[in-house]
Amino acid sequence: MEQKVKGNLVIIGGAEDKKGDSKILKKVLSVMDMKEGALVILTTATELPDEVGSEYRAVFERLGAPNIDVLNINTREDANMDEYCQRISNSNGIFFTGGDQLRITSILGGTKVYTALMDSYYRGTVIAGTSAGASAMSNTMIVNGNDNDPARKCTLKMASGLGLLEEAIIDQHFDQRGRFGRLLCGVAENPYMLGVGIDEDTAIRVYPDAHFEVIGSNAVTIIDGNSIRSSNVSELKPDEILAITNVTVHVLTEGYGFDMQSKQVLRLH
Repeated sequence: MEQKVKGNLVIIGGAEDKKGDSKILKKVLSVMDMKEGALVILTTATELPDEVGSEYRAVFERLGAPNIDVLNINTREDANMDEYCQRISNSNGIFFTGGDQLRITSILGGTKVYTALMDSYYRGTVIAGTSAGASAMSNTMIVNGNDNDPARKCTLKMASGLGLLEEAIIDQHFDQRGRFGRLLCGVAENPYMLGVGIDEDTAIRVYPDAHFEVIGSNAVTIIDGNSIRSSNVSELKPDEILAITNVTVHVLTEGYGFDMQSKQVLRLH
């Protein structure tokens, strides 16, 4: 599509530093105007909302966030409550914790809270997410797949995401959990989508013009399927090793960025 992103996103690969310099979470606050409105922490992804919400509240308070609102939206009934919609609409930033990305989409999808979230996004509210909260950002997300395994056909489970970032597939804990093979399968099945694998303690800051910059201590792997000449992904024989030719791969660290429209690497400094 012509417009891949319509707002401001910070997408984190998980296991970000919470006790030291906390560079990535500081970045989350720096791109949000926290003078007015609250930072809303959405714990929908986790089955331990009180524990996880309290942890992130403490971290963001330490980093100077003046107004923090933890929303434990755990059912679709919760997600249709006008009170929660209002709190999201009044926020200046929204942060999705980790957990299970399918909880995010199955609980929020098609609800009043989802509508309020998208309205806020279109108005320019910054939305950030870590781990499962990162995977759910795209319009198609990986739900399950084999870690530390060669790319195999028919081993990837995918579902619709929140749709904040179009024509991309986000994977997280990328190098640490050996997820290159499963992201490669995702791109082979959907060559028009950009595969974005984000390592732990690493993030991308996505701008409305569809370019992003890399932040953090590790790397971001880009898999571009536009250049693929052939693959066996559509053939029979489930679990067969994937064969693919001429795929384009970039590995980027802090100081680099990527333009998702032109598919060009950017050297930022």
